[in-house]
Amino acid sequence: MPRFMGFVRMAEGPEVGAPPQALFDAMDVYIGEQAAKGHFLDGGGLYGTEDAVNFVVRKGEITRVDGPYAESKEIVGGWSLLQYDTLEEAIVASEEFAQLHATHWPELNMVSTLRQISDEPPTPADA
Repeated sequence: MPRFMGFVRMAEGPEVGAPPQALFDAMDVYIGEQAAKGHFLDGGGLYGTEDAVNFVVRKGEITRVDGPYAESKEIVGGWSLLQYDTLEEAIVASEEFAQLHATHWPELNMVSTLRQISDEPPTPADA
């Protein structure tokens, strides 16, 4: 059964504000339903970038970069690990998830991304 990773990207900061309680309530119901069907495996929100740590690799050199990141326009604010029988079912559910945000937090600008998880190891570039 294919697995998928969902991401929510949005602006960060005081201008965005906190999600409304109505969204939390609707998400609790939706995630509960999806989990009961075996589709929602795990997920959650992420803390802001003020405590984030990145390791950047450039030409074989590693540099640690700590947040906050003033140049960031959008950040990943949440994630989910999902499982559906088909890509089409995952797409329908992803649109339902986006609709919850449009309905309960209409002033929010966000991108909800769905990506299928590969079950195969990547092929080396020099193969």
